[in-house]
Amino acid sequence: MTSTHTPEPAPVPPAAAGGTGDRRRWFALAIVMTAAFMDLVDVTIVNIAIPSIQQDEGASFSQIQWITAGYALAFAAGLITGGRLGDIHGRKRVFLVGIGGFTLASALCGFAVNPEMLVASRILQGGMAALMVPQVLSIVHATFPAHERGKVFGLFGAIVGLGAVSGPLLGALLTEWNLFGLEWRPIFLINLPVGIAGLVLGSRFITESKAPRALKLDLVGVALVTLGLLMLIYPLTRGEELGWPLWGHLSMAGSVVVLAALVAYERRKSARDGSPLVELSLFKVKSFAAGIAVQTVFGVGLGVFFLVWTLYMQVGLGWSPLRAGLTGVPFSIAVSTAAGVSVQKLVPRFGRKVLQTGALVMAAGVLIYVWESGHYGLAITSWQMALPLAVMGLGMGLIVAPLTDAVLSQVPREHAGAASGLINTVQQMGNALGLGLVSVVFFGTMSDHLTPARIGPAYVDAFQNALGWVAGVLAAIFLLMFALPGRPARHGEGGGAEDRTEEKEPVLV
Repeated sequence: MTSTHTPEPAPVPPAAAGGTGDRRRWFALAIVMTAAFMDLVDVTIVNIAIPSIQQDEGASFSQIQWITAGYALAFAAGLITGGRLGDIHGRKRVFLVGIGGFTLASALCGFAVNPEMLVASRILQGGMAALMVPQVLSIVHATFPAHERGKVFGLFGAIVGLGAVSGPLLGALLTEWNLFGLEWRPIFLINLPVGIAGLVLGSRFITESKAPRALKLDLVGVALVTLGLLMLIYPLTRGEELGWPLWGHLSMAGSVVVLAALVAYERRKSARDGSPLVELSLFKVKSFAAGIAVQTVFGVGLGVFFLVWTLYMQVGLGWSPLRAGLTGVPFSIAVSTAAGVSVQKLVPRFGRKVLQTGALVMAAGVLIYVWESGHYGLAITSWQMALPLAVMGLGMGLIVAPLTDAVLSQVPREHAGAASGLINTVQQMGNALGLGLVSVVFFGTMSDHLTPARIGPAYVDAFQNALGWVAGVLAAIFLLMFALPGRPARHGEGGGAEDRTEEKEPVLV
């Protein structure tokens, strides 16, 4: 395999060759983790502010769904392309474009004058995140030697948990404080100083890396993957509101045909010039293929839960954003704690069983929540929710960090961008599907004309119905996890010659 190096006299950082002497990689890690944190916060921070946005802007239920689903859809549709652009043009360069665009889109969200502008700005924000986020795992994969990646992915899982706690709580505080009379708008404007700092520091500390051979952007693949995802997710999001028209069913069925055409085209493209958008050879890696399936289904469950949970507390129970945000603290602390120890302590000893235990524990927490919601009704308190939320968080933490590590551990570095894009794409596609299904499993159980006295009970019933679906999704995840390797690859050892070869592959400039 040929590789081209720039003629610059500066030495290649030791970390790039698998060494551990270069401190710059830890600064780079902090920067890209901050960007990932900003993206995670931006998803959860919006959920907690949705009732305030709806009241302030007069947004319809469809627009409310699109404020969340539009972001997720643009994110999902663009992630594979974003990952491949990083492989082609340089992961640092594309990361900086993404974080700059994300910051600009955040400003547009914060200054939106109506729901339509907010939805459009959120879609732009999702598209920019699709350029930024795939580079995070790619930069980690290309910058850190194999034996350090387990530690780094454990840290990534802890960041996921921290993002989950910070988003709702920060959103609640910013909404409640009504800074400068801006109401919900600071939840987006807070990204501006973070994004600018990431742009400045990233340009200094992140080392550029590319795929080791020249690749071209597959424009036909970009069109097919975007069209297929739109045809699937748009009807799901609008279906309930429009009365499930025939064109929606035809569109969803047609999406399967389009995605099948994508696979066929990518197979021919790979054989012809070796530059497909979707690197199908990755699916020959068993851990990657199984992990992708789990990520997709897991995304569906999370997409359903987080939106209906927010609506249940703030609209159904009538709680303030701050109370709703504080209620989620046990969940997020449990996620962060479990994620921090799972990769380093549990998975090396127990392997796949840790992830499967996580699915069962999370399902148990969901079922406890269903029982408590029915038992206490509208009188339920935050303290009573703490137990099921902590159990759910513990289960989620056992899944999120080890799963990312398992999916990427056996992926060759030249496909790091494509693999990272696919991982994020399927999770966000699942998330967008889950948000679309909210119209079915949550709003679909309610009457169109609720009296004020019926709103609370109707939201409680709808919440229980949605959680039943989430429990079913977690049961499916448990079964899918049997396809994961029983034991994780041993970083720096288990990869054998393949792992040592891949350490030499990335081009750093």
